[in-house]
Amino acid sequence: MGITREDVLHVARLARLEFADEEIDGFAEQLSAILDYVAKLDELDLTGTEPMAHVHEAVNAFREDRARPPLGQEAVLANAPEAEAGCFRVPKVIEG
Repeated sequence: MGITREDVLHVARLARLEFADEEIDGFAEQLSAILDYVAKLDELDLTGTEPMAHVHEAVNAFREDRARPPLGQEAVLANAPEAEAGCFRVPKVIEG
């Protein structure tokens, strides 16, 4: 299954992307090569193979969730680029 120039242009338009003509031809070739490779994978006999979500066994690496004393206001604001009256000072983004 090959990707045509029109396919690339259609997807680019949907994604609101603009490409030069030579880029479009290159993308069509690259995407076609990817689909050809995926089609080769379909030829494999996977009878009895269990589906999996990860190549390696996934183990949760989260720490135990324990209540701890909160940080003080000074510690929280210590690395703030700007602070004012005990609050983070941020640039105004809404006119009003």
